Amino acid sequence: MDNQRLIFFIIFSFSILLLWDSWQKEQHSPKTPEQKPSQSVSAEASVPTPQPTVAIHSDPVVLEAGASAEAQKSGTRIKVETDVIQAEIDTLGGDIRSLSLLKHREVEDKSKPFVLYEDNAQRTYIAQSGLIGEGLPNHKTLYTSQASAYKISDNEDHIQVKLNWNGSSGIAVEKTFTFYKGSYLVDISHEISNNSTNGFSSHAYYQWQRDNKALPGNSAFMMGTYTGPAVYTGKDKFQKVDFSDIEKGKEKYPKQSNDGWMAMLQHYFFSAWLPVGDGQREFYTRKIGELFTTGVIIPVATVEPGAKAVAKMKLYAGPQEQDHISKLAPGLDLVVDYGMLTVIAAPLFWIVQMIYKLVQNWGVAIILLTILIKLAFYPLSAKSYRSMAAMRVVSPKLQKLKEQYGSDRQRLHQAMMELYKTEKINPLGGCLPVIVQMPVFIALYWVLLYSVEMRQAPFAAWIQDLSAPDPYYVLPIIMGITMIVQTKLNPTPPDPIQAKVMMMMPIVFSIFFFFFPAGLVLYWVVNNVISIAQQWQITRGIEQARAAKGHG
Repeated sequence: MDNQRLIFFIIFSFSILLLWDSWQKEQHSPKTPEQKPSQSVSAEASVPTPQPTVAIHSDPVVLEAGASAEAQKSGTRIKVETDVIQAEIDTLGGDIRSLSLLKHREVEDKSKPFVLYEDNAQRTYIAQSGLIGEGLPNHKTLYTSQASAYKISDNEDHIQVKLNWNGSSGIAVEKTFTFYKGSYLVDISHEISNNSTNGFSSHAYYQWQRDNKALPGNSAFMMGTYTGPAVYTGKDKFQKVDFSDIEKGKEKYPKQSNDGWMAMLQHYFFSAWLPVGDGQREFYTRKIGELFTTGVIIPVATVEPGAKAVAKMKLYAGPQEQDHISKLAPGLDLVVDYGMLTVIAAPLFWIVQMIYKLVQNWGVAIILLTILIKLAFYPLSAKSYRSMAAMRVVSPKLQKLKEQYGSDRQRLHQAMMELYKTEKINPLGGCLPVIVQMPVFIALYWVLLYSVEMRQAPFAAWIQDLSAPDPYYVLPIIMGITMIVQTKLNPTPPDPIQAKVMMMMPIVFSIFFFFFPAGLVLYWVVNNVISIAQQWQITRGIEQARAAKGHG
């Protein structure tokens, strides 16, 4: 394989692998058979009595849940603050209509905390919950609160926000939000007190309302990042539910299960409804108006006269920190989706994370990871460099063959093959390390792209965010220089056009890498520098050995 074809092969392979992996990540995991939708009932229909499965199609609360959030009236906003969260809870329905993450910064204005939930003219993403049943409070019911602000103190490990509602039929509900110090988990409970003369059963629902507008800060080179719902069950595992499929009514996911959770994903962050323990639950998705509504319904125990019942749910709203979320629920770490290269990407992240715990700098951790990868590939690389060094040594002979046979490509090819056989050279040997490293390169790309741990993580000097491109393009330029040096170490192509292509490729690659995360370019620069040292040493040794043999 000549050098021109090798270069084009590398570019083609890299592009195909990225596009294929991106396409794979956009597809659903193992499909479940498409379920025929139940016949919808008008909004005036009464709420059904509890059955083994919940007929959410006939529930007026769910049918109307997708209405424009701005068209709904608001109650009083209750402000809540912990050491990691700032939130606002509306007394109308007990909606969480604002939630900011204090330890994470906005993309465009790093002086402000990252906003996950918000409700304004530009964007809608809120969390709602309520009860299904005649005369029971839902997300359109006005609650009362004894305070308008809550802040966790240094000597507290949690705070509780209690909302109260009293119905005319003798039923009372206390809705409680429990926020914890240092945690992005929120416990939400509905305690139902039945002071009426009749017993009843009900269900509790927990849902998000969200638009599907593009998130600020996303670029064209963040292909494969997913925004939208996902469902996990023990049987069907992790499945994404695209907004486009919901809009077309073609979404496929398990509607009922006795385990699992529902999540709303976006780049680096996510929310998840995590039902407490195993038990019946129903997942649902809808689009009504301009908003998408996705959530989960769980049954509430029958409440006899004079008795109480409690519905509990956990809400996670925060970063995709793999160490922490993996402990919250089975399969929750799958929200960090590396696609088909997970088998490579997951160990890479684990290794670089272990290194980071020792050095406390993600840039240094990437450098050390690169060294480890080069050590692992050294036997393969050394064999390749020896082949390339041998090709470099016989380059003058190849040039003479080209001059001898001119345009007779068949005779030239035969002569070259005989020369390779005589010199014991594998002309394809130089391709192997590039091909083998390509999946590692792409897997590391996904690690850097998806790992919130590296979001806005500083390295040194001007590089203050390894997940963003180098602002001054220094690393891409250095990478281009290292590629030029590598080109000089490689055999000189006998064809002048091939030689020009080889000289142009470092420039092309450098421009291409202008838009890649700085952490990825850092990996490639270090990889190139080590490769240059290895190749120079091996080439020098082979040239000296052949020179000595020739003089002997």
